[in-house]
Amino acid sequence: MGGLRFDTTALDGVLVVRSDPYEDERGSFARAFSRDEFAAAGAPLDVVQANLSSSRRAGTVRGLHWQYPPAAEAKLVRCTRGAVFDVVVDLRPESATFGRHVGVVLTAEGRDAVYLPPRCAHGYQTLVDDTEVGYHVSHAHTPDAEGGLRPDDADLAVAWPLPFTAVSDRDAAWPDLAVQLVGLRRRMAAP
Repeated sequence: MGGLRFDTTALDGVLVVRSDPYEDERGSFARAFSRDEFAAAGAPLDVVQANLSSSRRAGTVRGLHWQYPPAAEAKLVRCTRGAVFDVVVDLRPESATFGRHVGVVLTAEGRDAVYLPPRCAHGYQTLVDDTEVGYHVSHAHTPDAEGGLRPDDADLAVAWPLPFTAVSDRDAAWPDLAVQLVGLRRRMAAP
């Protein structure tokens, strides 16, 4: 009743999480998270913090962000109002897909979520006005461990669906992946 399905993506360990709702005359019920089901799917998530973000205008971009080890965090991201194009970049040096990304459309109506393992960058673009995103993370926010990439990094070549309407000064100023590559590989090495 209201179980979870885990669909793989082009990046190892990055999953689209689908809630199978139970429906009756009252409406529906669906499980959004189960520590045991996530662990069984190879997506361990010990939630220590939950965040909500709202954006006023379609085209707003947030990210691409991560935290370095030992503060690296797994995330479960869900659109709770509106719609987003959610992007994950693999920054695990030992991964066959290092430096590649995947994008998934998440909508409030669809109820899908994206799970990303530690040592991946995350960001999204809002597809409609007044959008809200909720995410659960496995490590507390650690400012000294933060990293980021510019969302318009030419080497990443993310095909954002809309022109940018808003990007923070900080996100627009992150160095390209090519500039960060040597230090990033060293700092992101598997523990």
